[in-house]
Amino acid sequence: METAYYYLALSGLLTVLLWTPYITARMFIWGIPTFLHNYPEGFPAQEPETPLWVERAKRAHLNMIETMPAFIAVVVAAGLMGGNSGVTVGIWAEIFFIARLAHAIVYILGIPVLRTPVYLVSWAAILVIGAQVVL
Repeated sequence: METAYYYLALSGLLTVLLWTPYITARMFIWGIPTFLHNYPEGFPAQEPETPLWVERAKRAHLNMIETMPAFIAVVVAAGLMGGNSGVTVGIWAEIFFIARLAHAIVYILGIPVLRTPVYLVSWAAILVIGAQVVL
């Protein structure tokens, strides 16, 4: 389970760091004084135009936030249940992390053909880890 917890921690760090690209872009687009004072005047109705990659970065971050609770739940449950599934859970936790990292890169770069398959790999990883708990 040590491997699973390691990739759980890395996934948590990835979740926290995924906001960095769009927040940094927002700081440069809005200007530092406006950024530090929350929102530009008229926000959100008159939000300064942002490049499409910035919006994709924001959506990649939100997608990771939506996925993390399920990943956390199955990894923690697998750890609490014990058993002989630790190696399997660790492998699939690693697969989850790699798939989520790839998903963020593919999403931000705007490669639509790869985005869904990479997401589905991370989704499958959650299901496999969950199966180790309930089966």
